[in-house]
Amino acid sequence: MIAFPHTVDNVKPVSEAKGIKVNQVFIGTCTNGRLDDLKIAAKILKGKKVNPKTRLIITPASRDVFIQADDAGYIKTFLKAGAIVTSSGCGPCVGVHSGILGDNEVCLSTQNRNFKGRMGNPEGFIYLSSPATAAASAIAGEIVDPRRYL
Repeated sequence: MIAFPHTVDNVKPVSEAKGIKVNQVFIGTCTNGRLDDLKIAAKILKGKKVNPKTRLIITPASRDVFIQADDAGYIKTFLKAGAIVTSSGCGPCVGVHSGILGDNEVCLSTQNRNFKGRMGNPEGFIYLSSPATAAASAIAGEIVDPRRYL
């Protein structure tokens, strides 16, 4: 399922979002940056590369999760795939640093809100998904069903 802009209850099957190009994918935050979330993202990204037209930002939920993800090898997998890994804390989710959207840019995010302007620009479009869908879409450069990557 995907939440389309600009409300969290504008939910549709991933099949209705399939093919929407993404400029940025954001995996993490306090809601979907747990170790299990990062594990599924790492499983999908392992041995693959982020689409060259897509930015992938990953923010573990906490310092402890960051350390556990590093110990498990997930951080290295993300970096090898071409992701940017940021320290835990509010950032792209609320549009205060790394990850602010440009005008008309599309972001597929695992955060908990997609209100207009949420990621720092009211001219951006935020779709919400699971970490699996986000990781697969970062590889494809467009919203895709993650099952073909598992």
